[in-house]
Amino acid sequence: MKTVIALITLFLFASIPTGLFAQTVEERLNALEKVLKEQEKTIKEQQKVIEDLLAEVKELQPPVQGAAAAKEPAVTQQVQEQVQELKEKVDQVAEAQTRTVPSVFNPAVGLVGETVFSYRSKGSDETGSDRPGGFDAFQRSVELNLSASVDPFAKGYAVINASADPKTGEANATVEEAAIQTTSLPWNLEVKAGRFFGEFGRLSYIHDHELPFVNRPLALEEYVGGESRTDGVQVNYLVPIPHYVSLTVGAGNQFGGDVPPNDVGTFRQGSNVNYWGRLSSFFDITPDISFEPGISGLWNPATTDLGGGLPQPDGSTFFERERRLAGADFMLSYKPLRNNQFQTVTWGTEVLYSDNRYNVDEPAGAILNRAVGSTGLYSYLAYKFDRQWTVGFLYDFVESPENNRAKTSAYSPYITWALSHWDQLRLQYTYTNPNVATGFKPDNAVYLQWAWIIGAHSHGWQER
Repeated sequence: MKTVIALITLFLFASIPTGLFAQTVEERLNALEKVLKEQEKTIKEQQKVIEDLLAEVKELQPPVQGAAAAKEPAVTQQVQEQVQELKEKVDQVAEAQTRTVPSVFNPAVGLVGETVFSYRSKGSDETGSDRPGGFDAFQRSVELNLSASVDPFAKGYAVINASADPKTGEANATVEEAAIQTTSLPWNLEVKAGRFFGEFGRLSYIHDHELPFVNRPLALEEYVGGESRTDGVQVNYLVPIPHYVSLTVGAGNQFGGDVPPNDVGTFRQGSNVNYWGRLSSFFDITPDISFEPGISGLWNPATTDLGGGLPQPDGSTFFERERRLAGADFMLSYKPLRNNQFQTVTWGTEVLYSDNRYNVDEPAGAILNRAVGSTGLYSYLAYKFDRQWTVGFLYDFVESPENNRAKTSAYSPYITWALSHWDQLRLQYTYTNPNVATGFKPDNAVYLQWAWIIGAHSHGWQER
């Protein structure tokens, strides 16, 4: 105790000027010693109280064997209750697995309708369109979608589309897609087989009603034949690296929604098949800005009269014998982390290069071989300034795949009003300006597109 007092005294003299408390140091030391003695007494009294309480508890506690015997019935009862509760839960799960719901095996069903009202300043003979000039109402598609899981390893889907004939107005239903797609292959692989839209470029495998504008770009119409429909097989491989890279390759009898399968007679060689591929990636430039680039290629070594002869203005006829198509595309998107459903900016562009080979039947009777290299592109900018409203502008340019001197450009401002996720209206003006080599005249057109969905529709409206 005296040691503690000495240390405290030393601390006081080191910390406080000695002159200030020189006269009262002895009195302060005596008071501090008195306080410490009282605390020591209090601690001893508390220790005695604790020891007395422990002794009382020990006297009241029954022997260990007796306590265990007393607690055993309560513990056993608790365990039995837990076991019974667990058994009831297991029975409920088993009953739910065996319960039959009337629609459990039915596929998801959806219906899409799309009507296009338009006015064009020129007739179809002056524009080359399959729709008449003047006022026109066109039920472009009525699309029935069916999809469901086949088993734990694959899913299947079908799209039945009925489009109106431009001359008779009658709707002809066709199987637009019917394919099976794996869901659990190893090594990041996915296989699709049947009739489907092959993955080439950015918009060729997107349905008409999902495009960000009314009409499919001119370059896709000329070089792909509209939608990239094919009968074949496609394999997708997600490259196992930290960065997202997707590789897709496929093979099919045809490639393009508006052209028939290759006319190869009674025997189809491997060289008569279309082969395509696409490599794409994704980059986050900033938290608000993303960049999606991609490259694509399509090749048919021996097309052999794809769709018959192609008459030319000079009187010659082209017969396609080899099909080559390459493309590069990107999409730059601005989607702020806040209010990203109310404000987005999208810039999409695709450049295509067609390098086809033809057999040319000249008016004089000579048959020549000719390679034609043509370029086409489209670029659009869309600004979504509200949850329901989007404005945009589309620029089109294309050279004819048979005659690269025949060039056409088009300019299309548009505005989209999404009344809801299942119902949207789009108003678009398009000025088409073909040059003299095409044989067509400039045209002004106004389109009003009304598209709607009922039931299930897996892909919905897309901003691509």
